[in-house]
Amino acid sequence: MATSESPKDVSFSQGIRMMFYAMKPNETSFPNLDEVPDYVKQATPFFISLMLLELVLGWILKGKLAVRVDDALTSISAGILSRLPMLFFRSIEFSTYIYVWEKYRLFNLPWDSPWTWHLTFLGVDLGYYWFHRMAHEVNIMWAAHQTHHSSEAYNLSTALRQSALQVYTSWIFYCPLALIIPPPVYAVHLQFNLLYQFWIHTEVIENLGPLELILNTPSHHRVHHGRNRYCIDKNFAGTLIIWDRIFGTFEAENEKVSYGLTHPINTFEPLKVQFHHMHYIWTTFWITPGLWNKLSVIFKGPGWSPGKPRLGLLEEIPEVTGKEVPYATHVSGSLQLYALVQFALMLGFYEDTFADKDALSQATLLLRSGYIILTLTSIGFLMEQRPQAAILETFRCSVFLMLYWLNYLKPFIPSWTHTFEV
Repeated sequence: MATSESPKDVSFSQGIRMMFYAMKPNETSFPNLDEVPDYVKQATPFFISLMLLELVLGWILKGKLAVRVDDALTSISAGILSRLPMLFFRSIEFSTYIYVWEKYRLFNLPWDSPWTWHLTFLGVDLGYYWFHRMAHEVNIMWAAHQTHHSSEAYNLSTALRQSALQVYTSWIFYCPLALIIPPPVYAVHLQFNLLYQFWIHTEVIENLGPLELILNTPSHHRVHHGRNRYCIDKNFAGTLIIWDRIFGTFEAENEKVSYGLTHPINTFEPLKVQFHHMHYIWTTFWITPGLWNKLSVIFKGPGWSPGKPRLGLLEEIPEVTGKEVPYATHVSGSLQLYALVQFALMLGFYEDTFADKDALSQATLLLRSGYIILTLTSIGFLMEQRPQAAILETFRCSVFLMLYWLNYLKPFIPSWTHTFEV
């Protein structure tokens, strides 16, 4: 896709509209994949602006902040981890799509036709519905997707809590489109489908009236993120809620939703958030008797065990009492401020790394990625006040100074060189 330096940067008006899938076909149609803007990358300032707006509106409407520092940092950390592989590999969702398109396409739909644009909109959204549904119904896919559901909060930062593993199965559900849809059109809609789902992660917006019949809305998606029994495996839509209505998975929001996994993991450690269910599958696989049962551990639902239906038993899911208290640690304000400052510095290096990735050596990319993962892990330890947190943070600071003095890291504001060292 096009780089941020290309003439395809979005305008402010386009930036607002792309967040709500309101772009027009004639401004988002491209003959070549290299000309397609990186809309997700260019959405960063809009992510931040909308999160700040949510904070203000939450304070005005409900008299409290909609975000906790520990939970928000964990969510953003997951989003960062999910994107680090892109420093080294082309997205598998594009690589596999291009392969099918070049080898097996049936015919070429015109890339500049509004009919192709709208057909792709429907095709990508339907593909997302079935991928999302299978990500809840197939245990090995749930092991990746559960990352997104692990927050017990529901706000715009939750939308950024993405899995590092999810793309390795999602591509399967889009490949049929490659038989007829040109890759540049697919690339546009894959990004818009993802961006649309950002703003629906909020409690600030309650109900959108008639739009609730057609679109996926904050109300519908709150149900999807609920651990109440009536919320389980409901509302898989990306943009259009019509797919859930057609395939029998729709559920309207009625009683108050309690968010998170049915069995909360109670951690802010980013690697555990990403991979804890993979470890659970591994241990369960080996203690489960019989080859068929072992395969069922992987390919049936996360609630399955021998003698149960494919998706498990709904009555075994813990009932929500309304008295659930989200996992939190009592971290001092000064420690939270320290964590925020270190996180902000790391974000600067993260953005700088992606901006310069084509000019950086593989060794530099590996060292920077390792430092980013180390920083996220250390901040997680600090938020949980682990006994090892001070040692790990001291080690992280030492690694930072070493990489900085060896020129593997540089300040994104050159005049702040001495400040970074301090």
